[in-house]
Amino acid sequence: MGLLILLGIFAICVIIGVPVAFALGIAAVSAFFYEGLPLIVAFQRIVSGINIFSLMAIPFFIFAGELMFHGGIAIRLVRFASAAVGALRGGLGIVNVFSSMLFGGISGSAVADISALGSILIPVMKEKGYDDDYAVNVTVTSSIAGIMIPPSHNMILFAVAAGGGISISKLFLAGVVPGVVMCLCLAVAAYLIAVRRGYQAERFPGFSSMFLTFLAAVPGLFTAVIIVGGVLSGVFTVTESGAFGTIYAFLVTILVYRALSWENFKIAVVNSVRTTSMVMILVACAAAFAYMLTFFQVPSRMIDFMTGISENPIIILLMINLMLLVLGMIMDMAALILICTPIFLPVAASIGVDPLQFGMILMMNLGLGLCTPPVGACLFVGCAVGNVPIERAVRTIWPFYAAIFVALMLTTFIPAISLTLPNLLAE
Repeated sequence: MGLLILLGIFAICVIIGVPVAFALGIAAVSAFFYEGLPLIVAFQRIVSGINIFSLMAIPFFIFAGELMFHGGIAIRLVRFASAAVGALRGGLGIVNVFSSMLFGGISGSAVADISALGSILIPVMKEKGYDDDYAVNVTVTSSIAGIMIPPSHNMILFAVAAGGGISISKLFLAGVVPGVVMCLCLAVAAYLIAVRRGYQAERFPGFSSMFLTFLAAVPGLFTAVIIVGGVLSGVFTVTESGAFGTIYAFLVTILVYRALSWENFKIAVVNSVRTTSMVMILVACAAAFAYMLTFFQVPSRMIDFMTGISENPIIILLMINLMLLVLGMIMDMAALILICTPIFLPVAASIGVDPLQFGMILMMNLGLGLCTPPVGACLFVGCAVGNVPIERAVRTIWPFYAAIFVALMLTTFIPAISLTLPNLLAE
């Protein structure tokens, strides 16, 4: 009955429009009250949920992403991507994917990726004769590269939700190859659709132009080198690398690119504070909710349920993927990371799946959920930026879903995709 109260109140709160963070907190406190547990324990869990030093990296990553969004880095990455791959058939679609891979590896945010690159590339693609639904669909689906390719604050949330025993530096490394594989699959889909619709290739600007655009993009790209390289080398902790990366991004946008105005700086600060507040409240309330899930033995029950259906690891992994895909379509990603990790990670571990690999499976599943109706944040933002009705975009986005699904299956059933780099480079 207690578990029914926990999940039922949470579901009711979400249905009536209560923010997910508060829905988690209300449901957790209600379950504490029903079970007769001291309410002080609930609030201790809420406070301890954010009393974790590594979470300090999240506001730095968010602020660095906002500074780069408003500071001229995005347009330089687009110019470099266009010079490098724009000469292929339907090249602007591939440019879109390639730009998302580069910018996502700096900002770590799918929504920031769409906002920054979509506002640049979607109008250009329309002017060059590309259909607006194609431009939006490429932008929306490629944006989740920011979730997979480090640095990603969602990986920090996963490490916290997993109990803190997972190395964040290894998580960063584990995301590189799956993220690149996903982008390659999306680039193939973009190319095939471009050929089918008859889109033309851009003129190759020459190697000298490509080199010059690369030089212009290097200061921005170096932000990721500082953040990820600092962590992997052991010079910085994750939090320290986030702080140094933010300072570097600020200096680049002010002194090198000179594109960050005072008004844009204020917008970046406000957006960062708002996003950080939302994430921290969510983490705090999810900690109490996860405690009650453990109290009601949900992880062990889930293991018994799945192994009762089949003991075949392939079937169990397919069931986990299916559940994550469905949940990703109806809930926010950060909340699902915090809720699903303590439930499904023990299930995956029971069949021999490495926590790093499971983290990548989780990220890609929930990233796909950001691109799907009814509550896909990336889909909504992309359609708003491109001024395309959601219904029209969804009718033609299926080939891109299929491309992500192929990458997801490869990541799920080929452990080396996620584990090779961490095993080679991390201690």
